[in-house]
Amino acid sequence: MVFSDPEAVCDETVDVDKHGDRVEVRKLQSSTALNDYLKWPGLQQVCRIEREVTRRGKTTCETAFAITSLRTERYGAAELLAINRGHWGIENRLHYVRDVTMGEDACRVRSGMAPQALAIMRNIAIALLRDAGNANIAAALRRCAARPREALKLVGIEGS
Repeated sequence: MVFSDPEAVCDETVDVDKHGDRVEVRKLQSSTALNDYLKWPGLQQVCRIEREVTRRGKTTCETAFAITSLRTERYGAAELLAINRGHWGIENRLHYVRDVTMGEDACRVRSGMAPQALAIMRNIAIALLRDAGNANIAAALRRCAARPREALKLVGIEGS
């Protein structure tokens, strides 16, 4: 990011991850240069996040932009990149499980408070299964369906 404001605080970081045949390069640039221009209450920094993924010789690139109320004194580019990565951890560990494994998007319940109640129940089930040490929620759900007593133990009910 190139800004002409000499008073602006600019920072940049690059992170490289390698997993098997996949290499992901993430670059975050942050700046305070647009704070006065945007007139956004609480705005402290703007960010540009570039992701470049190379897998089996094919490279894809993606650019995202963000604004934040986090101050530069405490949150530099490296910290902002870590926070951004943490967001995707939530997406992968919770929302994906609810949407795909538990079929939330296919659920036809739409009226009253029932959708929120079902979302709460799904979150509780995921939390109980994770607390019990299950990394694979789909496999844990299948096991609980096949062994109801084991499922009851998760909620503190001991069966005979």
